[in-house]
Amino acid sequence: MARRVFFSFHYERDVWRASQVRNSWVTQDRQSAGFWDAAKWEEAKRKGVAATQAWIDNELQGTSVTVVLVGAETSTRKYVEYEIEQSFRRGNGVLAVRIHGLKDSLGKTDSPGENPLLYRNIACNGIRFVITNRYPIYDWVLDSGYVNLGTWIEEAARMAGK
Repeated sequence: MARRVFFSFHYERDVWRASQVRNSWVTQDRQSAGFWDAAKWEEAKRKGVAATQAWIDNELQGTSVTVVLVGAETSTRKYVEYEIEQSFRRGNGVLAVRIHGLKDSLGKTDSPGENPLLYRNIACNGIRFVITNRYPIYDWVLDSGYVNLGTWIEEAARMAGK
């Protein structure tokens, strides 16, 4: 079954790497959604935090899994944090995929970043708790992401009861 997926990542630094992941997904005849459109993302950011969060909420509609693409600075980005929290509140399956080993537009790889899913303090239905290692993290290069992304997504959906 094809899943509608929201991809969360640090746009400015990792869009080239994220596009490689997204393109591999498309070439395998899978359905995807929630992938950033540069013009819409920039327009939402210009309108401020509330408009950006509303845009993210809209992009999350109809998705069952959120894939956090982890680059060098992903864990420090406020909108990535918001996307993770909203995904969790929606009950989406969640997983992280390290993408620092993919080459950017200049042919360079990057340094690994911290897993943004670790030690995240989330409030859901009036209960506050810390996510530790509940969600898996994979490495796109070392764990053969091109071959395994669909399996990882299905497993995340299953773990979320979707």
